[in-house]
Amino acid sequence: MPSGPSSPDVPGSPARAAALAVLLACQSADKELDAEMEKRALDFRLDTRDRSLAMELVYGTLRRQETVDWRLVPFLKKPLARLPLVIQDLLRIGAYQLMYLDRIPPSAAVHETVALTKSYTKALKRDWSGFVNAVLRNVIRTPAPEFPDPEADPARALSVRHSVPLWLCTRWIDRLGVEQAEAACRASAQVPLLTLRVNRLRVTREQFLDRLKQEGIAAGPTAVSPVGVVLEKSGVVTSLPGFQDGDFYVEDEAAQLIPPLLDPKPGELVLDACAAPGGKTTHLAALMQNRGEIFALDRSADRLKSVDENRRRLGIAIIRTIRADAAMPLPSAFQGRLFDRILVDAPCSGLGVLRRHPEAKWIKHEAMFARHHRLQAQILDAAASVLRPGGVLVYSTCSTEREETEDVVAQFCRDYPGWVRESVAPWLPPSALSFVTAHGALSTTGNTIGMDGFYAARLRKVS
Repeated sequence: MPSGPSSPDVPGSPARAAALAVLLACQSADKELDAEMEKRALDFRLDTRDRSLAMELVYGTLRRQETVDWRLVPFLKKPLARLPLVIQDLLRIGAYQLMYLDRIPPSAAVHETVALTKSYTKALKRDWSGFVNAVLRNVIRTPAPEFPDPEADPARALSVRHSVPLWLCTRWIDRLGVEQAEAACRASAQVPLLTLRVNRLRVTREQFLDRLKQEGIAAGPTAVSPVGVVLEKSGVVTSLPGFQDGDFYVEDEAAQLIPPLLDPKPGELVLDACAAPGGKTTHLAALMQNRGEIFALDRSADRLKSVDENRRRLGIAIIRTIRADAAMPLPSAFQGRLFDRILVDAPCSGLGVLRRHPEAKWIKHEAMFARHHRLQAQILDAAASVLRPGGVLVYSTCSTEREETEDVVAQFCRDYPGWVRESVAPWLPPSALSFVTAHGALSTTGNTIGMDGFYAARLRKVS
């Protein structure tokens, strides 16, 4: 299916054209949403206002896709999925504006969507503009029906109301019960605030907050992390004061709690087995006061470039990047050296960060849990072989699911009797102790203070 125009030479709103291009690119190929959004903003030469609208349309449409589709279905003669992909996304963009963006007049939302549809006539070999116009006009004219009855079908009710895939609602209800499942669904659809981690190699949190205040930027300290800052309004990150100076790194508050659990000391040899893009790696370096050595592994050369870019911007000298697959026997670059501490921030489903990656909701599936579990176990096996006796390993994921969290650690402890679990409590601030599980792990799943869902367990190699 042709993706249509990818340049600014389209009629109507460039913001809507850019948003459509992003949605098409991310649905038809394995593209990172943030990177694709940045690329299209440049392609379409979006100014600040249009960039903001394009981002709202992309992220909002993806966050609310299930609800938007439910609203569209009564006006379609055949399933939405059987329409050309570009028409599916045009209908979603148009309906999202009608349902959620009060500041855009309905007539303008329909007119601009129809104009953009016309630009695809040649690519689709048919003019779909009349169809799109009719469907969106019906959305305007027809009152929204009641959401599905939660008593009759709780999973369907949660799916439509909170725009979460039905399979995931069913899974969460089975695991958590209806009340907690609804809280998880609601959290996944929230728009997260912009959270930063202050680079204490450069500046204290108090100094950084003072600088933001002087620039007229409303911000405050995070509730739990001692190095976090939350901005009341998001903006272009690179234009924030201190970005070029390396004063901060964009990172959720829950993620900021992970590196201190490893408790790395200045002068130690540390391995970050799944390092890109470098948030936790650079945090480890700050905790080590930029003294010692950190090997940062990732199997993607492009993603390792991000580690190097962040390392340089933050003024860190002790990180050495190595392209390697952490699930395989670890590379000879270590020259037989054993590490004092190892962080395994393992690849996972990412269900704990769906609110930041709304596109992921529509490509996840239940079969992935078993696959991820096997990969996570392989990475732990490889890491175990290069940790010195007495050394510490922290295993973490941004997942809410047992298969990728507690089950992985429990299996590892059964397979490696020479290791012991340690409670993470001594390395957490007092305000985070409520997130310590009965097994002594960290879990921010279901928190009510706006953090992502992260899990971490601390293991020590006794022999």
